Amino acid sequence: MNMPKCSLLAFAFVLLPSSLLAASAQNSTDDLVQCLTNRTENFTGVVGVIHTRQDPTYKPIYYLLLQELRFKTNSTPKPQVIVTALNEFHIQATIYCCKKHGFQIRIRSGGHDFEGSSYISEVPFVVLDLFRFHSIDIDVVTATAWVHSGATLGQLYYEISQKSRTLAFPAGYWSTVGVGGHLAGGGYGALLRKYGLAADNVLDAIVIDVNGTILNRSSMGEDLFWAIRGGGHGNFGVIVSWKVKLVAVPETVTVFKINRTLEQNATALVHRWQYVAPSINEDLTMTLRISSVDAPQLRPNRTMLIGFESLFLGGADRLLVLMNASFPELGLTREECMEMSWIESVLVLADIFPNGSSPAILLDRSAAPKQYTKQKADYVEEPISVGGLEGIWEVFYEIEAEAGGMNWTPCGGRMSKIPESEIPYPHRAGNLFLIYEAVYWDGKKIGPGSRWHERWVRKLHRYLTPYVSKNPRSAYANYRDYDLGTNNFTPLDNQSVSWGIQYFKNNFDRLVQVKTRVDPGNFFQNEQSIPPSKVTMS
Repeated sequence: MNMPKCSLLAFAFVLLPSSLLAASAQNSTDDLVQCLTNRTENFTGVVGVIHTRQDPTYKPIYYLLLQELRFKTNSTPKPQVIVTALNEFHIQATIYCCKKHGFQIRIRSGGHDFEGSSYISEVPFVVLDLFRFHSIDIDVVTATAWVHSGATLGQLYYEISQKSRTLAFPAGYWSTVGVGGHLAGGGYGALLRKYGLAADNVLDAIVIDVNGTILNRSSMGEDLFWAIRGGGHGNFGVIVSWKVKLVAVPETVTVFKINRTLEQNATALVHRWQYVAPSINEDLTMTLRISSVDAPQLRPNRTMLIGFESLFLGGADRLLVLMNASFPELGLTREECMEMSWIESVLVLADIFPNGSSPAILLDRSAAPKQYTKQKADYVEEPISVGGLEGIWEVFYEIEAEAGGMNWTPCGGRMSKIPESEIPYPHRAGNLFLIYEAVYWDGKKIGPGSRWHERWVRKLHRYLTPYVSKNPRSAYANYRDYDLGTNNFTPLDNQSVSWGIQYFKNNFDRLVQVKTRVDPGNFFQNEQSIPPSKVTMS
């Protein structure tokens, strides 16, 4: 694969004037709060909307949606103010006052950002928290829904299930992920091979731009509408709500979750899976969950545990015919097939709920465990050899990998039929599967322990280098990774070219052009935000 071309436009970044980066006299929290109060006092719901560091509500709200515990430290930079918006007026006021007084805005909907960019900044900033902005309106007749960005995927799935047994939405596995960030970065889940990404199924959106103007698809124009569907969170404005297309599912789907160890021929099964999973009927998405487990009877006292977890849009009988024809080596049996409704499959595949949980548990924003983690991502274009797989297992035998793992999600199906330039997410035809690489650790080991474990996941990532995509080594924007580079907030910053091409390939240049048009002053920014080609102060 050739290196994507990137015009000179992408090399002329001036991210933010120093006058807005430095904490100066005008960066007064008191002035900011007074501005917010003045701008919102004529609207309902102002009580409990503005939270300063002196307010008793500040810490509970800040930590409520902080999902990545490695940032729950005293030294982590925190916002001067949190605004828990209840309506568009509060958002407009926040944009106006932050611009006037020189504060950055970080926009948070679910708090699952892997690098904390939705609630951390090194310069004076405000968190615009959308978790109270969570209304959902389902229209079964048109098979569409309007969803506020502060809603979670679990809330969306639950509301759909209350209206229909044969409609669904193709998005992620974890119920506590916020809709706003998920759709903005692409969003994939168990339905991706049938219906593509969450962002592929967006029909309209409401955005408040840098000037405080409320826009829909018609008024924002097709370039901005293109950019917000997969171009990353917090780049172009505040996305208030999304109109999404719901998709058809049968009343009965089938799930199987079976494990195999190396002693049960797992290496050969994983090797064969690479040929089967991306090319099999698109009604089936068959993922791998890879980890190591204790095996005292073996040398080196560990073995690999490979979980085959699948959603099939149909009954068990049809699934068995398909599997026996395409992947008989796995030896799937009728007893291992669980027939259920789509909403029940959401609960089972999330791997975070107790058996027998009611779908109402999807409404619980605290259901997913908060963890100390470091994650990375890769795309694979050619099957990894048996020798390559055995080398992966060796990395997993190291002690740091006791809480390490990978998920392999197959592409193909609908994903291969959508052009790379359809939306900013470019990883389409030619990709066999996406690898999610992660390590977890006990919070008691924060500090040296965290660096120890982070080194392990980076070692795994280095080992994978010969086996994954090249020129560029592609990455997934929703799995934000500062190891790829960050904006240095200095003139002629080429760092963003590197990570931008890895996330967006040839689409990065168009994203820069859109950013330059809609936010020339680079007001909406973070460590990996899309930069304008040059900064023009408004």
